[in-house]
Amino acid sequence: MLVHGIREARGRQSSRLLWSWSRTTAWRHVKLVMADADIEGPQATPKGPRHGYGVAAISATVPLNMLSKWMGHAAVQTTALYANALGKEQRSITERMAS
Repeated sequence: MLVHGIREARGRQSSRLLWSWSRTTAWRHVKLVMADADIEGPQATPKGPRHGYGVAAISATVPLNMLSKWMGHAAVQTTALYANALGKEQRSITERMAS
């Protein structure tokens, strides 16, 4: 994983922070971006864009094993959860199958 590679390159004993933002600052930025994009509800979290990416990749028929690698999942079964799309994504997939 990228984070592990960064830590190894810096040396495990490094006392410097890995990220310059605190968790609270990052959350504040995410909330602002979500509000600007008119995204609300449970998808208005840092995981929202990640989930959207996974669903979009599934909708674009990216193979599960490839998406699993891109998303850093240890098991393809984790990635398969993105295939359980609901709402608009599900309708889109259904329409593609019918055409």
